[in-house]
Amino acid sequence: MHVEHLSLTNFRNYARLELSLPSQQPIVLYGANAQGKTSLLEAIYYLAGARSPYTVSDRQLIHWRVENDPMPYARISAEIHSRKNNLSRLEITLMLEPGPEGNRLRKVIRLNGVDKRVMDIVGLLNVVLFLPQDLALVEGTPSDRRRFMDYTLGQVDGAYLQALETYERMLPQRNALLRRIADRQASPGELAYWDEQLVEAGSIIIAGRQRFLRELELSAQRAHLDLTGRQEQLTLRYQPSFAPTVHGDGQMSFETLGLDLHRELAPDQIAPQFADRLQAELRDSIERGVTLSGPHRDELRLMINDRDCGLYGSRGQARTTVMAIKMAEVEWIRDHIGEQPILLLDEVVAELDAQRRAYLLDRIEGATQTLVTTTELEIFTDDFLSQAAIWRVHEGQIDTAYANKT
Repeated sequence: MHVEHLSLTNFRNYARLELSLPSQQPIVLYGANAQGKTSLLEAIYYLAGARSPYTVSDRQLIHWRVENDPMPYARISAEIHSRKNNLSRLEITLMLEPGPEGNRLRKVIRLNGVDKRVMDIVGLLNVVLFLPQDLALVEGTPSDRRRFMDYTLGQVDGAYLQALETYERMLPQRNALLRRIADRQASPGELAYWDEQLVEAGSIIIAGRQRFLRELELSAQRAHLDLTGRQEQLTLRYQPSFAPTVHGDGQMSFETLGLDLHRELAPDQIAPQFADRLQAELRDSIERGVTLSGPHRDELRLMINDRDCGLYGSRGQARTTVMAIKMAEVEWIRDHIGEQPILLLDEVVAELDAQRRAYLLDRIEGATQTLVTTTELEIFTDDFLSQAAIWRVHEGQIDTAYANKT
């Protein structure tokens, strides 16, 4: 899988860009900060699922210079080659359309010229993004770890992505109804519709996360053992906000010893237990005005030798853990789609010590289309640079012949 050609119009600090990319040769994007290196990675990442890893507002992706145009817009388009689809042209346009209450953002997705939904492009392009901020997987909040699970699963599993979007739409509606019930402006009987939707979507999410972490752990453990000289054992401990059990009787919960590698619960096994939990918590939920259980409160803990790395691990252990998980993410996606995903490394190499840097570069050379951003070429070995395409990024322009001029 690789992007053969990328076109950007009014995206971030790129007014206009046309770029052909090599499929196997690593691409090093070199330049000072705030020149457009990260924006290029963001554009490729956005094509995978129509979400940015850097902002929750798509409005920020539109070039500021066109904000006073009659209809400001940004467009990302790419020619994507994969074993499954051979060559596809994917285009996403973000438009600010005038309305009675100000500009409204409209997102248009086209695949080979035909209008599509986000759900329709799942799996067309798969990417793994590696950032210095990924330490949040270990040191950050539960929402950081849930986001990691959701982004990865959402690229591969259309049913999961659909369930996630449904859940995220239904949850605030249910919470608002709980508050109206508390204010005696609505009846508890009105919850039935929202509960049914929430339970169905939430059960798919819980089952998907359990399956994903069970599979991811095996690859992450192998990478972690390699990085630590087989001195440290990494385990992933999934902690749902409630504990579904195999028989629905409170026994043999899959969270008892962390992630159970031998049992897998299907959504239809989880759903009735989730529904019972919502009913059991109904009085407290009404009083507090929030839904107290569900995937929005799930947690993932990363354990090294059975000790919580987020609580007791060193900074070095956190970096090693994140690298192991990211390498496992590449393998997991590859195993599910049958080919390597694109790897995007944003200022990561400079953050690593010599051992981790060598481990990372050794595994990406020629294995997958890889884009690496850096402000310092000196951190790479001469051997790596001799095999890479070195492109200089400056003020939204890319010099693909830069290496030939140095």
